[in-house]
Amino acid sequence: MRLTPFYIYSRILDVMNTSNETNNKKKGLLFQAGILAIAGMISRVIGLLYGSPLAAIIGDEGNGYYATASEIYAIVLLISSYSIPSAMSKIISQKLAVKDYTNAHRIFKGALVYVTVVGAIAGLFLFFGAGLLAVGRSATVLKFYAPTIFLFGYLGVLRGYFQAHRTMVPTSISQLIEQIFNAIMSISAALVLTNIAGNEDPSKRAVYGAIGSTIGTSSGVVIALLFMLNVYWINRKRIKKRIELDDHKSQPGSEIFRMIILIVTPFILSTFIYNLSTSLNATLFSRILLHVKHLDEAEIASMYGIFNRKAMTITKLPIALASAAAAAMIPEISALFAQGDKEGANRTVSRVTKVILMIAIPCAAGLFFLAKPIIMILFPQRVSMDQAAMLLRILSVTVVFYSLSTVSNAVLQGIGKVNVPVINAFFALIVQSVALVLLLVFTDIPNVALCIVTIIYSFLMCMLNSMSLKKHITTVTNYKKVYVLPIASAVIMGGMAYLTYFLASSGVYLVAYLTKSSLVTSGMDVFDFMYTNYFVNLGCSIVAVLAGVFVYFAVLIRSGGATENEIKRLPKGATIASILKKLHILR
Repeated sequence: MRLTPFYIYSRILDVMNTSNETNNKKKGLLFQAGILAIAGMISRVIGLLYGSPLAAIIGDEGNGYYATASEIYAIVLLISSYSIPSAMSKIISQKLAVKDYTNAHRIFKGALVYVTVVGAIAGLFLFFGAGLLAVGRSATVLKFYAPTIFLFGYLGVLRGYFQAHRTMVPTSISQLIEQIFNAIMSISAALVLTNIAGNEDPSKRAVYGAIGSTIGTSSGVVIALLFMLNVYWINRKRIKKRIELDDHKSQPGSEIFRMIILIVTPFILSTFIYNLSTSLNATLFSRILLHVKHLDEAEIASMYGIFNRKAMTITKLPIALASAAAAAMIPEISALFAQGDKEGANRTVSRVTKVILMIAIPCAAGLFFLAKPIIMILFPQRVSMDQAAMLLRILSVTVVFYSLSTVSNAVLQGIGKVNVPVINAFFALIVQSVALVLLLVFTDIPNVALCIVTIIYSFLMCMLNSMSLKKHITTVTNYKKVYVLPIASAVIMGGMAYLTYFLASSGVYLVAYLTKSSLVTSGMDVFDFMYTNYFVNLGCSIVAVLAGVFVYFAVLIRSGGATENEIKRLPKGATIASILKKLHILR
């Protein structure tokens, strides 16, 4: 057999899956969440890194068309297939918990039929109904997402199937492959198409660039799907053998499809409404500013591009950990409840929540205190740098709210209360939509208005889900250790990081000034110096972040906010604990 890259990766996965069956440690929720979280973080970082040159190629206007089309594509994807991995992992994990391999595989095959029908309908609707969903040039960009809608369903089913077996490795690697090819093809296609469009019509160039970005998304999904198909092909003999040895009676096909629809539908509704806020905000933002405030379409696209593709994109990076924990938690919680172990489910929720907050809180503080240096690194277009930094600073608190609500949403789904998050999300959606309309119509702060309603929505989801969860899950929460000490440590960390950044940049500026370096021009102060010298800002930012991480763990551990065991539950926690011991922070 040829040693293709796909085959090599799949054999690695095959070995890892085999070891998972005999290694309980590898089956641990936090271990699997850690794998998915690391992959998610790397994927987000790749997304941020390629987002910077992409923004430079297609401009803020192109970013706006791309962002608007992407949000609507995301909603259609959510309705058609995006919730499939979580739903499948829940259904199949319940069957696997009682070793019903026969019906677990029948559900898997039924899900493939389901996404074929739904994906085809959704893809056709997106292509022919783009004008109903988006305004002007964004509708043109939206049509190019239609093939991706159809293909993603199969990818989702395969990911959910392996997640149900409590291994996040295939999903994690496929995510990385998807994002890498997305980055390569997005930049390449955007370059080619913008060159074809030329420079005579800026709006035409922006639209062509945005279309190139959608081609990158489609390419990533195709490659990831091929990878997951190969993983399944490698494991097919083991899957078939377990089915042959299983003595469970096969459920009728009608019962299988009824089960899929009854489980998938609430997942879709919950995820759809939960994520509808961003797409609805984009629609309200565009239509109100265009038809009520009579602003130019290109100006509206530029403003939304700065908000969504710059500030919002950065805040999604730390939230990736919560999403990973949620994905890993659903099969775990479902299996515990299926086995009647409610106490184990309670402990799992408490453990994951504390780990999430230990990371989300300092990330929010870091984004607030170092907003402008971060924007300078990732999106160094000076014309929109100040605005993007301001928006990022305002949005930083949503990292905590979204992280908590994502986890609580997953728990409610895992214990069978799938309708509760739908109701909570619907209520929060109404409140934030009314607030956005009022702010856009009666004020002149369009981008800030988007930030305000994003905070309102994330806060309401966090509180409503938390109140709902308390009715079904009993968790013992030490508010001092879980909330107060991490917040205090994060504030101290943020202040120290900013001070370190300022001192480092001032030192570099002083040396450059005394040596009459060409880096310093007449009349340039230290802040101008920093934001016109990319690599100086990058170096000082890295120093500031490292200092901040050191201070955070030092204050958190010495104040009693975290123990060695809790540190080890973090992604790469053993490595972090070892480093902290060498620094004499952890004893």
